[in-house]
Amino acid sequence: MRFAIFGDIHANLQALEAVLSDARTQLCTHYVCMGDIVGYNANPRECLAIIRELECPTVKGNHDEQASMIAEGEGFNALAEEAIQWTRQQLTADEKSWLRELRLQRQVRDFTIVHATLDTPHKWSYIFNQLDAATSFSYQHTGLCFIGHTHSPKAYVRDGSVRSMPLDILPLQQGKKYLINVGSVGQPRDGDWRSAYCIYDTTSNEVELRRVEYDIAGTQAAIHDAGLPAKLAERLEIGR
Repeated sequence: MRFAIFGDIHANLQALEAVLSDARTQLCTHYVCMGDIVGYNANPRECLAIIRELECPTVKGNHDEQASMIAEGEGFNALAEEAIQWTRQQLTADEKSWLRELRLQRQVRDFTIVHATLDTPHKWSYIFNQLDAATSFSYQHTGLCFIGHTHSPKAYVRDGSVRSMPLDILPLQQGKKYLINVGSVGQPRDGDWRSAYCIYDTTSNEVELRRVEYDIAGTQAAIHDAGLPAKLAERLEIGR
């Protein structure tokens, strides 16, 4: 099996289509979505329709939760809040219900998926370093767990101590635990504007980080046409 594992799409239709096209050329057989399908960008309904059509294992992200709420939530900065208010107005009651009913975490085959952290997935905490990862590892009951939320791909391994390691092509070794952030499809924040996702090959027992170019100008035009803040378009160019 070859799993294409991706998340933080954030309503970026051009990026999502590019990632799925790349996954097909890489002969992926299964798909897994790490949440935050909506928010920030201008095509929430189209992206949501694609994920629903895939019928793939999907967990809820914090933007999915906020977009599906009847009343306004708390905790977003002004830019994110303006985008999520716009997103609420675009989604149908059925689409909001589907997002609302997503689980916070789940096991897929022999690995776990969660958008934020395993210890408190509902609090939407971030894993930025080894200390954050160590807390989540304490709740990890599979050898491999995929996360998102920070928009920056990164791998952590626990083999006595917890350490970070490069995520390019990562061979998985028996007896160790791995926590892997798959990066972001629709709004990367690691200084690389290209979409990021991972492929987990169960035969070779490896995880590969993929970077994919997409029609960024098309995404930016859609943001402007929707009347969303210009900064959301500008940040895509610098991967921040």
